[in-house]
Amino acid sequence: MSTPDPDPSLSDTPAPAARVSFWSGLKLRRENLGPDLAAGATFAVVNVPQGMANAVLATVNPVAGLYALMVAMPIGALLTSSVFMNVSTTGAMSVAAGNALVDIAETDKLQALATLVLMIGAAQLTFGLLGFGRLVRFISHAVMTGFITGVAVLIVLGSVSDLTGYQSSQSTSLLRFADTLVNWRRVDAWTFVFGIGTIAAIFAFQKTHLSRFALILALAVVTPLVALWSLGLEMGHITLVGDIAQIPRALPVPVLPDLQMVGHLLLPAIAIAVIGLIQGAGVGQSYPNPGGAFPDTSRDFVGQGAANLAGGLFGGIPSGGSMSGTAVTVQAGAQSRWANIFSAVFVVLIVLLLVDAVKMVPMAALGGLLFVVGLQNIQPAELRMNWHTGRGTRAAMLVTFAATLMLPLQYAIAVGVALSFLLHVLRSSDRIEVREFALVEGGFPTERPAPKSLEPNTVVVLRIRGSLYFASVQAFEAQMPDVSRASGTSLILVLRDIDDLGSTAIRFIKRYAATLQRQGGRLLLCGVSAELRAQLDRTGLSAQLGEGAIFEEQPGIGASLNDALAEARRGMPAT
Repeated sequence: MSTPDPDPSLSDTPAPAARVSFWSGLKLRRENLGPDLAAGATFAVVNVPQGMANAVLATVNPVAGLYALMVAMPIGALLTSSVFMNVSTTGAMSVAAGNALVDIAETDKLQALATLVLMIGAAQLTFGLLGFGRLVRFISHAVMTGFITGVAVLIVLGSVSDLTGYQSSQSTSLLRFADTLVNWRRVDAWTFVFGIGTIAAIFAFQKTHLSRFALILALAVVTPLVALWSLGLEMGHITLVGDIAQIPRALPVPVLPDLQMVGHLLLPAIAIAVIGLIQGAGVGQSYPNPGGAFPDTSRDFVGQGAANLAGGLFGGIPSGGSMSGTAVTVQAGAQSRWANIFSAVFVVLIVLLLVDAVKMVPMAALGGLLFVVGLQNIQPAELRMNWHTGRGTRAAMLVTFAATLMLPLQYAIAVGVALSFLLHVLRSSDRIEVREFALVEGGFPTERPAPKSLEPNTVVVLRIRGSLYFASVQAFEAQMPDVSRASGTSLILVLRDIDDLGSTAIRFIKRYAATLQRQGGRLLLCGVSAELRAQLDRTGLSAQLGEGAIFEEQPGIGASLNDALAEARRGMPAT
């Protein structure tokens, strides 16, 4: 079975979702066993160091990243609609979690983490059960590009302390970076050398046929070099993972949340939940299920929520649909959900059998890994496309990017979501257009801009093009012709394909019709659906226009308009 290559553009145009049964792809087929095992092993080897690095971003013990891979990943594999989606740690969610936990005392951080992740899971599960997957399409691509780019820069900046060995006391990543530059003399030279060496090794391996394993191979090279350096020179000490964290050779155990922290962590939890869901929606649209069907976004929400509920209960950092993780498993040959389940099994084996090697990894090497991950999350092609699309798109991207760098991420994502909705409203309101059908005797009508004013004793047909709702009514009103000379004039408004006018539009039409009637003219509506007719009756607009002024839509295109024209011409003076 082959799987399609990811198409990032699909994430911008949500496709129809197909219903997928709970057991879809879960049956372990003999022909899939080998490829799924290979894909699972590849992911585990590549992402164990990245999971630890993401836990560092979240300001918690690196083992919390491994616990998320052990627990959340298989639950996500079982319950999401997407067969291939890898639910694991992501840089964006980790940075956001780190912002939320940065002020928590170390003694309370484990319980705070459990509380935060459980709340994230509960929020995602609720959003999924309420069917909120359909709302993801309202988050604009420009806003997501600005946010993802901002997070990528934060990841790069977050790696600076591990790369330099200088621990700044400033409150934000930007300030810590600036403080490091000012205090460059306090940078540990050997830490910096090994950090830069890790970056160079990753880029070097990425240019070989072993590029898929570049992260783990770079750690495998730098870790023994640091050990040899420590044995041969007495010039200080390079900080290791084992120096800052206790990594037990054991499976995770349940962690109880601290309910007193719920109020403090509620807003960050909702924001991080949204971050994960938006990322996951992009994954689901980029990697269709076998057969080409697209997954159900709301059910993907449910699967990610359940994964975080399980991961939080066992002390894991937040997890979400990971584009990089999914790409690794698919490119390594994943054929079913079992690839992600096997990945968790291999992570367990690594922790149980290779924990001593994990403790020897230098923090400088993890810093280098984070630097590369952050750098490669910046997408120049997407930045260029949004920059050249237009001023509105450019502004949305830049505002979201700046908010991500300068505000806590829970507020930055709120700014981005609000900006997406605002852009949607503004663009929809600008796309309303009133056009005139110019009647041609014995031929087809032609379309042209609406006249500035109505002439007396004429019949004018106007059609609304675009979405007519409260925000677009002002633009609609501005395009309607002046009625001061409309004595004896009949104005026919074609409302085909409009099922709901809304109270703002109805108020305007009532006012416009009353003004037209005072000048001796008449307003007729044609192409009116049954739903819209009921709305016009309930609001009193039908009664105001009078009997015979509303013509309901008919199966034949133009039939309703012909009836309205016959009514408008009745009683008009002969020409």
